[in-house]
Amino acid sequence: MSKTLQTLRGMHDVLPAQTPAWAHLESTLSATARAYGYQEIRMPLVEHTALFSRSIGEVTDIVEKEMYTFADRNGDSLTLRPEGTASCVRACLEHGLIHNQQRKLWYIGPMFRHERPQKGRYRQFHQFGVEAFGVSGAELDVELILMAAGIWRQLGITDVALQINTLGSPEARTEHRTVLIDYLQAHAEQLDDEARSRLLTNPLRILDSKNPAVQAVLADAPVLSDYLTEADLENFREVQALLTAANVPFVVNPRLVRGLDYYNRTVFEWVTTALGAQGTICAGGRYDGLVTQLGGRATPAAGFAIGLERLIELMALAEDESTADIYILWPENAAKAAALQLAERVRASLPGQRVQCALDGGSLKSQLRRADRSGARFALLVSADGDAGITVKDLRDAAMADQVLDGPALSAWLTALQ
Repeated sequence: MSKTLQTLRGMHDVLPAQTPAWAHLESTLSATARAYGYQEIRMPLVEHTALFSRSIGEVTDIVEKEMYTFADRNGDSLTLRPEGTASCVRACLEHGLIHNQQRKLWYIGPMFRHERPQKGRYRQFHQFGVEAFGVSGAELDVELILMAAGIWRQLGITDVALQINTLGSPEARTEHRTVLIDYLQAHAEQLDDEARSRLLTNPLRILDSKNPAVQAVLADAPVLSDYLTEADLENFREVQALLTAANVPFVVNPRLVRGLDYYNRTVFEWVTTALGAQGTICAGGRYDGLVTQLGGRATPAAGFAIGLERLIELMALAEDESTADIYILWPENAAKAAALQLAERVRASLPGQRVQCALDGGSLKSQLRRADRSGARFALLVSADGDAGITVKDLRDAAMADQVLDGPALSAWLTALQ
């Protein structure tokens, strides 16, 4: 008997029970992007390998170890996209979208990295990304952070915190890189193999090490903040002031870095403690050097990306398990037609509310029990005697007395809920 075919390791199906959460998430993200003036762009899944080796860098883990790269029938080296920013910049340059103009774009879709699969990390994963071009001020960095904060609010996610840092100018980073390498070389015997392999190629990534022994060495390492220019510091002070004015709590994390040379000034991450080791759900920052690196004119740019699988997990943790907002009961079978008609009236008046009927009837006690289990706030009892009115019970506040509403009073009650 042939072996049963299954999905590839690190890739997964989204089953019918899961698709409503995905559809809700995607709708929320796209609506938020449009509200901030972003236009959707869709890039191909496959790009020339050179795009990522030039943008991400030959000596990064992504390019060296994680990309799905293959030769096509013409012998060209192609790669399944491991991230969206490089593809977006390539599209902008190819189609003249950012020539002498500001542009705000968003995209959503699958990315591919050959990593060790684990909870919250997949080989095919999905990202929502936004990229803004042509604005150099701190206000763009803060608007991006505010956009992400708005997404968390709409999704009901509360276990999330903002960390920020500044990488300064390329000149400041170059000076810091030189002294950091000198310091780490002097302590090379105390570094692990991974840190030593990054020492000359990508030393900033060593700052991300989770190895306690490496972190002990880094405790006395030169810090980037000592090499920032006054302009860099002023820019970062403005970012913090704008966030404070917008009532967005944040923590300055001097160890928050990006291992790619085109990043500069503001970088940020939204992190959670609810997902274990995979705590970063959104990462972003300013990358003024990338457009030039890919052959375009110098263009200020900033953006962020959100991992959708991790967000789906967070949404499940915060999920409201209720199935109704208003539950309609008919203790007497003679009231069944009136109850169904009332349900349609309530749905028409309150399109955002979930309205259920006590289908299959039963005793008033059993119907109320089902209404309570549904999580509904209100139960509406329909009497067989139409002149008796509709009884409204507040299922979540025992101190509230039942109300009996006639036609006009019921209309007023529904209007008040709108």
